[in-house]
Amino acid sequence: MTGTPPRDDGHGRDHADGRGRAGGLGDADGDLVEEYVTELDALLRGPARAKSRLVEEARDGLTETVAAYTREGEPYERAVHRAVAEFGSARELAGSFQRELTIAQARHTARAVALSAPFLLACWFLVRNTGAPQDSAVPRAAHLLATHLATVAGAAVLLAAATLAATGTLARHLPVPHRLPLTVAWTGTTASVSMAVATLALATASVLAENWPLTAAACALAAASHALVAGSARACRRCARLPSGSPVAM
Repeated sequence: MTGTPPRDDGHGRDHADGRGRAGGLGDADGDLVEEYVTELDALLRGPARAKSRLVEEARDGLTETVAAYTREGEPYERAVHRAVAEFGSARELAGSFQRELTIAQARHTARAVALSAPFLLACWFLVRNTGAPQDSAVPRAAHLLATHLATVAGAAVLLAAATLAATGTLARHLPVPHRLPLTVAWTGTTASVSMAVATLALATASVLAENWPLTAAACALAAASHALVAGSARACRRCARLPSGSPVAM
């Protein structure tokens, strides 16, 4: 079947169906935008929800800018180059976004520590009341260890609370300290190690405890808390080591 081929007005717009690049992005257009967004997504590290929000904002902003330039009569490729020059390369934009994601990850880790570290305090009380023979070396060692772990828990909770304040309400008035995310990361790592040790201490103590089901339950909670905090702290360390732009307020 033959027919009249679509007419091109020289600006990448086809008049056969009344639609053109000035009104929206076609498949080829979307591919170029998606290449930029895919590269940006691969460069960023941080909480999934915050990262997805920033990537979507970049996609929407770039798409709208390209569409605006094509409506002015720019060929698509030139419109993309102008839009990218305005936004910056994916790597440049990632540096700007990464600081925000790093702070978001630090807040996530601080919340995990603040919610999980009190289990170490609970472990301290449980180890003190395991009901094991008092002349046994196990409860004495467990009591001493639990006391140190409770001290770690208290310090971790205080730092977590300070972090949430510094990256929340106070961030509207004061800049976030540049090394705060790394400090939170290592605090979370220390707390997670303490939880792992608490798990081992409770597992040992439960063998001699009269009320061993309660001690075993606390052991399981300590293990779960360790897994939660360890994963978040590890992600925070990775974020803190990535290059980022200047400090931002949250």
